[in-house]
Amino acid sequence: MKKHSNRAELLLAGMVILLGVAMAPAAASAEPRGTAAAQAPQMPVFRFENFTTANGLPNNHVFAVLVDGGRVWAGTEDGLALYENHVWKTYTTADGLAHRAVLSLALDKRTGDLWVGTMGGLSRVSGGRIDSYTQLNSGLSNDVVYGISVEGENVWIATAAGGCRLNLHSGEWSLYNERNTPMLEIWAYGVSATPTKVYYAIWGSGLLEYDQKTGRWDKYEDPDGENEMVLFKDQGLIHEIVTSVSYVDNIVWAATYFGASRYDGRYWHNFLTKDSGLPSNFINQVRGVDATRAWFSTDKGLAYYDGTNWAVYRPSLKDGKPEMTVRDAEGKVTAIAVTTAPAHNYVLGIDFDGDDIWVATAKGLSHGIRQHR
Repeated sequence: MKKHSNRAELLLAGMVILLGVAMAPAAASAEPRGTAAAQAPQMPVFRFENFTTANGLPNNHVFAVLVDGGRVWAGTEDGLALYENHVWKTYTTADGLAHRAVLSLALDKRTGDLWVGTMGGLSRVSGGRIDSYTQLNSGLSNDVVYGISVEGENVWIATAAGGCRLNLHSGEWSLYNERNTPMLEIWAYGVSATPTKVYYAIWGSGLLEYDQKTGRWDKYEDPDGENEMVLFKDQGLIHEIVTSVSYVDNIVWAATYFGASRYDGRYWHNFLTKDSGLPSNFINQVRGVDATRAWFSTDKGLAYYDGTNWAVYRPSLKDGKPEMTVRDAEGKVTAIAVTTAPAHNYVLGIDFDGDDIWVATAKGLSHGIRQHR
């Protein structure tokens, strides 16, 4: 078991990342073997268009992205940016935003309201008006909002002091922390809510599950404890430091800073760079597409898993040139010829626009336009 001092160091490192301090890229992963695309499994190919402050973004550090029909929202270090009809507009604290640094976004599909998590509170954008909630004027558990998930009339929120829920019908707030849930640490980094289950990603305390029917909590932990060496493969959650969770088609996808996990309610399957196509074990976000497919935002590029094969999209870690690689089930890695890549290899989030993708990175926002071969 690691000592708490080590946990504190990791926590500090995570905060440094959120504040936008650049990290030096680590050494590249294994070299691709082969270059003929015909030899590789058919994986999605994109033409990337990148947006920075040079063409409309308020800041190049993009924490989150959300597609809302013909509109794209980007949470940046200097405001909430809206891309509509090829024009950018920025919302700031002067417009009512709780804080300039926007960390998370969620859409209420019933009303069209946008929920915005910031470093200084929670904001709702509704009909052109912005209302903000903080610890001082609401039941929000902490003003640092890392994650949001809207389910029916409930807004579930992950904060630096646990989770909370706002019932939009009654206006009632419910708080979830170490006093009434199994979490030992209260740093909630992400939340994924459905009508049946709600999952919280907790820094240093694993994965929490809330059963909507029974009102009971359950907890999933790394059987190795905080040991960074995997002793029990596929026997449980890959690591205690969970940074993101995505629950789709009754499958839990969990991201950590030490790999990723998939859980079907009975069996676990873990992913590490040494035995998968992940470009890095340091994962900022996971987005499940369905029971077999998922996207992983890492510090060394964007990865896609189709249930068997992997694809990685990034600027090369060696020379910055556009790079795409495909890894098949046997572990063979093939380089695919591409001319564009996401704005940066440090990827923080992704959202979907039909067959296209939008990618939030530390150095800009990217629109991946699907190329059909």
